[in-house]
Amino acid sequence: MTNDFDKTPILATLAALLIAVSSASAGEWPRYRGPGADGRSAETGLLAAWAESGPPELWRAELGDGYSGLSIAGGRLFTLYGSGRDELAVAFDAATGRELWRVRTGDNRSDGQGGGPRSTPTVDGDSVYLLGALGVLHSLEAASGEVRWRLDLARELGAEVPRWGVSTSPLVEGDLLIVDVGGRRGYSLVAFDKASGAVRWHANDDKAGYSTPLAVTIEGVRQIVSFSGTELVSVDAETGEVLWSYPWRTDYDVNAAMPVFLPPDRLFISSSYDSGAAMLEVRRDGSGLGVEEIWKSRVMRNHFNSSVLVDGYLYGFDNGTLKCIDPANGEERWAKRGFAKGSLIYADGRLVILSERGELALAEADSTSYRELARFRALDGRTWTMPSLADGLLFVRDQGTLLALDLRGPQVPRPIDGR
Repeated sequence: MTNDFDKTPILATLAALLIAVSSASAGEWPRYRGPGADGRSAETGLLAAWAESGPPELWRAELGDGYSGLSIAGGRLFTLYGSGRDELAVAFDAATGRELWRVRTGDNRSDGQGGGPRSTPTVDGDSVYLLGALGVLHSLEAASGEVRWRLDLARELGAEVPRWGVSTSPLVEGDLLIVDVGGRRGYSLVAFDKASGAVRWHANDDKAGYSTPLAVTIEGVRQIVSFSGTELVSVDAETGEVLWSYPWRTDYDVNAAMPVFLPPDRLFISSSYDSGAAMLEVRRDGSGLGVEEIWKSRVMRNHFNSSVLVDGYLYGFDNGTLKCIDPANGEERWAKRGFAKGSLIYADGRLVILSERGELALAEADSTSYRELARFRALDGRTWTMPSLADGLLFVRDQGTLLALDLRGPQVPRPIDGR
């Protein structure tokens, strides 16, 4: 199968981004989809195979309901869960599992798809930002859990809670905290002062989706890209001015998977309910920016979790089938069933795959075929939350249990004389 897409610019830009992310956030996973918001880790020296029983288990903790992701920074792990009538934020020592603090963030929420929060905490310096399933936004001190400021987005900004709960995660961009609020009258996308919670700018009128905003620089313009309820929209990161938009309708407004940036100027979007995927290119259009559809196909229908770009190819879940596709034209390279609606991340040349039923697998990131290296059952419950990797430790959760696994490879001692 030929590939006409020139991957050289993508690989060069990705390498530069990876170096920057590695130096700034080595050993951390401080937000949804990791340091680069792309499902990738720069860590190396990880286990290349596991025993049948899986990699060593370091600790586990019992949580309540929810699909909130796991953020790790400064040696602490942060997540959200629901218990009874309460929605709770919790911090653990990432190495030992010792609970450091627990804070009530609001009322718990439940529906037919499971109760509890959906959003992933975002850690920035000594602050952690949390968004509950009913739209209550918090800034907490990371060390203690002390509340710095709190906003009820529905009450104060007219946000409408989506059918299956607020799922978007906060984005830190400089001194701004950007949230897909879903409020009307220009409050669809809002930038808050991250120190005070004051509104700095607001934009657009679309309802909320379930995705998380992405910050990118294209054509020299820093912009925030939001996959909202009915469109992909880009706004100027400093002012909130709408730069361009691309309509995208999905049943029940479930635009959930985060867009994938393919440097220097392309964006990949995908959604389920038979909607499919599209590759878009952002270009200069007179004095502004415009967007052009490169291709559109049903080859990849990401439901909850996004695809991952590795060496110029996209790996992700087409509903219940894991696939590799060529982003140049949307052609399928290979497909692997058996994981249901799972999730995956990339690290050290390999894909770490978590099935919907709690099976954890390790496979080569190979665009020619699916090559599995290891697999074992890590959890028993529904696992719609993607794994997180920090400092060689892999963290996974279902709707009741949080599990820490040690992926650090054996350390080979070096002779004293350095030879």
